[in-house]
Amino acid sequence: MCTSQRNEPSRPLRAAGRAVCVGACALLSALAACTMGPDFHEPAASRIGRMERGTPVADLIDAAGGSQRFSADATLPRDWWTTFGSSAIDRVVTDALVANPTLASAQAALRQSEDDVRAGAGVFYPQFDASMSASRQKYSPLRVGSNEPPMLFNLFTLSAQVSYALDIWGGARRSLEALHARSDVQRHALAAAYLTLSANIVNTMIAFAAYGDEIAATREMIALLDEQVSVTRSQVTAGVAAYSAVLTLENERATLEATIPALMQRREQAGNLLAVLSGSLPSQWDAPDLSLRNIALPAQLPRAVSSEVVRQRPDIRQAEAALHVASANIGVATANLFPGVTLTASGGYGNRSMGALLSQNGQAWSVAADVTAPLFHGGTLWFQRRAAIGAYDEARAAYEQVVLAAFEQVADTLRALENDAHALDADARALATSEEALRLLQADYEAGTVGYLSILVADGQRHQARIAWLQGVAQRLQDTVALFAALGGGWYGDEAR
Repeated sequence: MCTSQRNEPSRPLRAAGRAVCVGACALLSALAACTMGPDFHEPAASRIGRMERGTPVADLIDAAGGSQRFSADATLPRDWWTTFGSSAIDRVVTDALVANPTLASAQAALRQSEDDVRAGAGVFYPQFDASMSASRQKYSPLRVGSNEPPMLFNLFTLSAQVSYALDIWGGARRSLEALHARSDVQRHALAAAYLTLSANIVNTMIAFAAYGDEIAATREMIALLDEQVSVTRSQVTAGVAAYSAVLTLENERATLEATIPALMQRREQAGNLLAVLSGSLPSQWDAPDLSLRNIALPAQLPRAVSSEVVRQRPDIRQAEAALHVASANIGVATANLFPGVTLTASGGYGNRSMGALLSQNGQAWSVAADVTAPLFHGGTLWFQRRAAIGAYDEARAAYEQVVLAAFEQVADTLRALENDAHALDADARALATSEEALRLLQADYEAGTVGYLSILVADGQRHQARIAWLQGVAQRLQDTVALFAALGGGWYGDEAR
């Protein structure tokens, strides 16, 4: 009697097969979790007691133009320019943040980098492709040794293919990590552009107001000199003064008058710069009517701490992100040294007529696993990894240099604010002294003990002291802007990371 048996492996063999499959899957999972290259860690921020060299800057800086107090609890708001209490400054900065072309360019670069990240993430998904073709061909059987006559036919094909590259060594993951870090570079570059733009506008607005006040004070001095010249001419006519006194006063007047065009030119340049920063043509932008009297000195300033400076400055965050890019690139270059595995599957139909395209006799498919191992590339892959390590070292040094420059800038502005207060105190004393001298001379003039010319001279000295005081006020305001910029402008005040 004949019996038929199924060609089937025994249970032990099936169990062994399952064990092999499970082991293979576990091995692939372990390999897929492997990522070459160093894992990036944020550089540690060194904490120091203070930023400035020598004697620490006092917590309270007091001067005639106002007091400024440094406090560890004070925060720097993102719209820090509002602390100057000027609606004109607020309006110009707001307009510029909307219409400035440099910001628009930085925003476009950020959007591009974010789309690059989304595109790069596609490597973790299977890649599907489909194709369809129609052709007319002439085939000669002589190619295969047959004496049959040539055949002329149509060929229609429909096919699909799927492929998936196993990221065994983490090269794709490191590539995506680098794309994320490049996006961070652009994000911090945008914050730096915001900070630079706002600081430039506030600085320029302060200079614009100071030039206007200096022009007004200089014109008042010229008017006083005109009175002095008139009085002196009367004295010359009366024979109580020499004509050289008139020439001396006219020379002083001409010297003062010559300073006005230069001041007007600087004010015009400041107005043109504000127009461009606001995204407008100079001829299409109206400068605001602004005086230093309309700009308040911020009274509360944040006390700089080293770790906060590192985290809040966009340029430092940008350098850190560039360091992250260089670190991820080491992993990419390292993964390229190892074999790569790609799984592919394809299938389709082919036939001589479109109507019979999907018939079973024209079906074809294939499944494959490709392993590609780099054996010899003339040292290219090895030295590409060495170059990636060198690029990381370069980025690390660049990061450290940016941090040092940031600390230097903060220390400079802290000391500048202290020195500005001392200088402004001296200017205020000189202005007060000149005003008191003028008051006493006016009393003597009313008593008939001095001539009117002495009053005019004293009034001219008072105006000179006032111009010096205006310049001191403007310098203190601009150094306050420099401190806000050195501390990062508050762009990361609401987020620790």
